[in-house]
Amino acid sequence: MQQPHELSAQELLAAYRAKTLSPVEATRAVLAHIERWEPSLKATYALDPEGALAAARESEARWMKGEPLSAGGYTLDGVPATIKENIATRGVPVPLGTAATDLTPASADAPPAARMREAGAVVLGKTTMPDYGMLSSGLSSFHELTRNPWDLGKNPGGSSAGAGAAAAAGYGPLHIGTDIGGSVRLPAAWCGIATLKPSLGRIPIDPPFMGRCAGPMTRTVTDTALMMGVLSQPDARDHMSLPYQDIAWLDLDMDLRGVRIGLLLDAGCGLSVDPEILDAVQAAARLFEAAGAIVEPMKSWMTPAMLDGVDRFWRTRSAIDLAALSEERRGKILPFIRAWAESGGGQSGDAVFRSYYETVNVRARTVAACAPYDYVLSPVAPVVAYNAEWPSPTNEVATTMHHIGFTLPYNMSEQPAASVNCGYTRAGLPIGLQIAGARFDDLGVLRVARAWERMRPAQRAWPQPPKSA
Repeated sequence: MQQPHELSAQELLAAYRAKTLSPVEATRAVLAHIERWEPSLKATYALDPEGALAAARESEARWMKGEPLSAGGYTLDGVPATIKENIATRGVPVPLGTAATDLTPASADAPPAARMREAGAVVLGKTTMPDYGMLSSGLSSFHELTRNPWDLGKNPGGSSAGAGAAAAAGYGPLHIGTDIGGSVRLPAAWCGIATLKPSLGRIPIDPPFMGRCAGPMTRTVTDTALMMGVLSQPDARDHMSLPYQDIAWLDLDMDLRGVRIGLLLDAGCGLSVDPEILDAVQAAARLFEAAGAIVEPMKSWMTPAMLDGVDRFWRTRSAIDLAALSEERRGKILPFIRAWAESGGGQSGDAVFRSYYETVNVRARTVAACAPYDYVLSPVAPVVAYNAEWPSPTNEVATTMHHIGFTLPYNMSEQPAASVNCGYTRAGLPIGLQIAGARFDDLGVLRVARAWERMRPAQRAWPQPPKSA
């Protein structure tokens, strides 16, 4: 018998409808499970058990009347959820992962948080992230070090570090992260969960920025799709959002016969792909072929100069932000991030434009490379989960972005890209498969991800809290 914290959102909703389980019972079970895990994992910020139970009681009353809340026709009423801390929630400070931030409570829910509450989700609290979200790591100057539940000596990835760890550890079924270069897909890959970085603007967010998306992080593709139905509802605060489309997010069946798939095994920049990751992605491609898809190898289109250009652009942006802070506040920033950001300061106008040009170049070349295919398969990351205490897989400021060669292109091109677990290393660490599609084809990407979920080998049991916890 599965425990409430092990159930998917779909399973919880079915139990609420059948009155075999209540939102209060589910929320209490999830909170108890978090209490067992959290001394080791450190994935949460502003955890609010009292507020969550109050929301669960309100949900229970609605279910008893048969009147659950919904947003856009999708209900999450009574389902436990977490939200990444850089997504504002009313009354809670937004530290952005750094001790340098002024802890002023947010005056309103940001769009993703507002949609979750409108659909009745029970918000348990927030999840951790590194300083300014500019690391693929659980290391932060504000939050305690977040660890990977599959191996507490390993990193969960980032910047949606707490969300990835929380989903894998069973802190309820629904979690929201953000992604500007791989920040939902990388922790999803290293924590063995499912996620979608949607087309830019599909999920309204505030503030918007080039390449920045919010994305669901869950244990199943179906729960990811369910969240998309809620999170994609319109919000005028996002001036970069797409026109709203009424998409049948839970229509996930797909026949793979004749689907054209490109297989990318070399990012063309950054770190080399670990042999175990290569083997897992190639094995996945063979299963797609067996299902009738037409799989063709692709040549890489990214170059070291393109990756470095985007990295320099981000460094310059961050250097400007840091320069606006007092020296006292700058001194509180994680030294690694401060060194990375300040290396982008003092650039000439010509140099900044050349860096910006590379972001446009990445976009153009990514769209052109993907055009012959319906979807593209690749690793999410070239390496497996690394040391928990490191800020990046290389632990070097100069090469801190050298692991995002597979993920970054789709942020710049605004294309949807999912991560779904596709195997494990000999040491038992998860390996992520990235599935990317054409811009606006978010549902198609989820359908391919669901098809893979159905045909992949049996998955290992989810990690459990240490007995000492």
